[in-house]
Amino acid sequence: MASPSSAVREVALGITAILGLGAAVLLVSVIAVRVSTKVGLPSLLLYLGIGVVLGESVLGIQFDDADLTRSLGTVALVLILAEGGLTTRWTAVKPALGLGIALSTVGVFVSVGVTGAALHLLLGLDWRMALLWGAVLSSTDAAAVFSVLRAVGVSKRLTGALELESGINDAPVYIAVVLLASPDPISWTAPLLLVYELLVGGLIGVALGWLGAAALRRAALPATGLYPLATVAVCVFAYTAGDLAHASGFLAVYTAALVLGNSRLPHRSDTLSFAEGLGWLAQIGLFVLLGLFASPSSVLHALVPALVAGAVLVLLARPLSVALSAIPFKVPWREQVFVAWSGLRGAVPIVFALIPVIQGVPGAQDLVDAVFVLVVVLTLLQGSTLPALAKLLGLVRSGEAQEVQVDSAPLDELGAELLQVRIQPGSKLHGVYLSELRLPPGATVSLVVRLDKGFTPQPTTRLQVDDQLLVVATEQARDATEKRLRSIDKAGRYARWKGEDGGKPAFPTI
Repeated sequence: MASPSSAVREVALGITAILGLGAAVLLVSVIAVRVSTKVGLPSLLLYLGIGVVLGESVLGIQFDDADLTRSLGTVALVLILAEGGLTTRWTAVKPALGLGIALSTVGVFVSVGVTGAALHLLLGLDWRMALLWGAVLSSTDAAAVFSVLRAVGVSKRLTGALELESGINDAPVYIAVVLLASPDPISWTAPLLLVYELLVGGLIGVALGWLGAAALRRAALPATGLYPLATVAVCVFAYTAGDLAHASGFLAVYTAALVLGNSRLPHRSDTLSFAEGLGWLAQIGLFVLLGLFASPSSVLHALVPALVAGAVLVLLARPLSVALSAIPFKVPWREQVFVAWSGLRGAVPIVFALIPVIQGVPGAQDLVDAVFVLVVVLTLLQGSTLPALAKLLGLVRSGEAQEVQVDSAPLDELGAELLQVRIQPGSKLHGVYLSELRLPPGATVSLVVRLDKGFTPQPTTRLQVDDQLLVVATEQARDATEKRLRSIDKAGRYARWKGEDGGKPAFPTI
C-alpha cells in the first residue's frame, strides 16, 4: 500500500502531466490556425486530427465516455454561441433578420423531413431513426460558420443571415433530437412545446442581456479585466436560466450575447477580444475532444451511409430548405446557391448525435460514426470551396469596409467618456481631414496613434487606415459622437449629404 505522501506525489504528477499536455495541445492548435490559413484548410479539421492522433489509434489515450463528451461539448457550445452573439453586429444582421429566422426554423424542419424521408427509402432506416438522422444533420455549426464565413468577403446581409441561422438553429434542432431520441411516443403537444421553448428562451435571453448591459454600464468595477468576465458570465447565466425554465438555453445564451454585444458596454473592445479568445479555446477543446472520442477503426463501416446522407443533405435537403425559406424575401438565385452551399457542419451534429447514444437508442453508434465521417467530408469540401464559389457567383465585394471599432471607458469624475476608434481597412474614414469630422459640441479628438507613435492632431491632420483615435466626449455628446463616426466610416466626408445614419442601436439602451 502506497504511503500518503507517495499518493499525493502521484496525484501531483498526474496534474502536471495533464497541464503540460493541455498546454502543448493548445500551442499546436494555435499554430494550426496559421497553417490552415496558408493552405486553405479549415482549422477545425486540424483540431479533429490532433484529437485522433492523441487517441487510441495513435498515441493510445483511451477515451470513450459519451456522457462526459456530451456534457463538455455543451459547455463549449455555450461559449461559442456567446462569442458569436457578442461579435455579431446588429447593423449587419438586421437586414437579414427575416431570412435568418426562416432558415433556422422553417429551413430546419424542411431539412429534417426531406433528409429523413430520403434516408428511410435509401438506407432502409425506420421512420423515427431516419428522422433522427435528419435532425442531427440539419443543424449548421456556429463555430464553423463564424470561423470560415467572416473571411469570405460577401455582403454583410448574407453573412448576417448565415450567422443568425447558425446561432439560432441549435435550439430547435436540440429539441427535435431530444424528442426523437426519447423512448416515449411523440404526442400532439410536441409543436406547442417547441414554440414554448423557443419563445421563452428568446425572451429570457433578451431580458437578461438588457439587464446585464444596464448593470455593467452603472458598475464601477475595480479592474478593466472584470468587465469581460462579467459579460460572459451574464451569457452563461442566460443559458442556465433558460434551461431551468425548461426553455431553450441555447437560444437564451445567443440572444443575451447579441443584446450585450450591441449595447453601449464599457471597455467593449476588451470584452470582444476576450470573448473571441474564449471562443477559440472552446472550439479547440471541443474538436480535440471529439477527435479523441472518435475511433477511426470503427468509422470505416459508416463511410457509405455517411456519403449517402451527405449527398441527400447537400444536393436535395439543404437547397430545398433554403429555396422555401427564401420565398417571402425575394433572394436572388446566386445568393440562394451560396447560402445553400454555406450550410457548414461541425461539432454540433456530433455532440447532438451523442444524445441517442446516452439514451441507449439502438443503432445510435452508427449515427455517431456516420456523422463524424460526414463532418470531415463536408467541412473539407464546403469550407475550402466557399471563397471560390463566392467569387464565381460574383458575390465578393472587394474593399468591403469593416465596421469601425469604437470602445469607451467612463471618466466618472469628469462626466465624460473616452472613445477609442480604430480605422479598419476599407473604411471611408481613410483620407478624411480632422476638420471634416465635424464632431458634435462637447467632443474632440485628443490623440492620434499612427505606427505606434502618438501625436496631438491638428485640423489639417489627414486620417489613415490603422490609425487609432482617442476622442473625449461628454456624456451628453457620447451617442451623437459615435453615430457621427460610424456614419463617416460608411459614407466618408459627405455622410450627411448621403443620408447615412451610421447604424442605430440594436436594442434599447439606458
